[in-house]
Amino acid sequence: MIICLGTTPTLQRTMTFARLEIDAVNRAASVREFASGKSINVARVLHAIGEPSIATGFVGGDAGRSIRADLDRAGIAHGFIGVEPPTRLCLTLIDESNRSATELIEESKPVEAEHYRALLSRLAELLERAKALVLAGTLPPGAPPRFYADCVSLAGVSVPVILDAKGEPLDWALERRPTVVKINRAELSQTLDAEVDDEDAVRGAMRQMVVRGAQWVVVTAGKRPTYLTDGRRFYTAHTPQVEAVNPIGSGDAFAAGLSAGLTCGQDVPESIPLAIACAAANAMTSDAGHVRREDVDQLVTQVRVQPV
Repeated sequence: MIICLGTTPTLQRTMTFARLEIDAVNRAASVREFASGKSINVARVLHAIGEPSIATGFVGGDAGRSIRADLDRAGIAHGFIGVEPPTRLCLTLIDESNRSATELIEESKPVEAEHYRALLSRLAELLERAKALVLAGTLPPGAPPRFYADCVSLAGVSVPVILDAKGEPLDWALERRPTVVKINRAELSQTLDAEVDDEDAVRGAMRQMVVRGAQWVVVTAGKRPTYLTDGRRFYTAHTPQVEAVNPIGSGDAFAAGLSAGLTCGQDVPESIPLAIACAAANAMTSDAGHVRREDVDQLVTQVRVQPV
């Protein structure tokens, strides 16, 4: 079982328009509502490719109840901590005419300190039967900045940890030596307060992350090549060209494929083809996390990881 932990899930509403016009009345051709947020997207992709998982974090209010109900319908295991603040709502507006996706994101509400302690206790219970842990997403306002660091410590050396975070929570967690830090170029630049606009700069920034504690660093950049390193060896891999509908959630799908590969006994470079295939398959669908297994199976054969 892979644990998918995130403190800021969302009730996602995706609205599709034949053409979206700003400052005008727009009528949606279709509207879909489902449980989402980074950690839930990871769990949904894992479920789609047949890998047992459980989603955990905080949910509250009517939106929280809708999230639980949606995951129940999908057959995705969950073990959330209930909180008083209602779970946020996020909107994705898809314009079919130019294949664009616009996100309108509601910020999460603060959560009481006692709920973080409860979530750490829940995590400790789940880790007793876990094969991997994925930590994904920003923390709510006022959250303990060391929360992810505490999660990595609980996993110890026996459960591999994939950390998808940035800024101060990532800084603290690096000291606990997470197995993989998965980050995109913009987040890497923000975390290190440095430009990473060319290959040499990316490599230098990745080395810094390893020096600070990451066992592996994986840097994604959408359609551009993915880079990975353990500080000694560098690799690159290219994303297959697909007809993208909505790229939102592809980073989460990447983390899902990576964690699935690691639980099968593969090392990080060996797990990258499945990670990239899941990310590309996610971009081919309108709803984040709703990948099709047949797409993943076809795309994974097109990915090659090469030493740099």
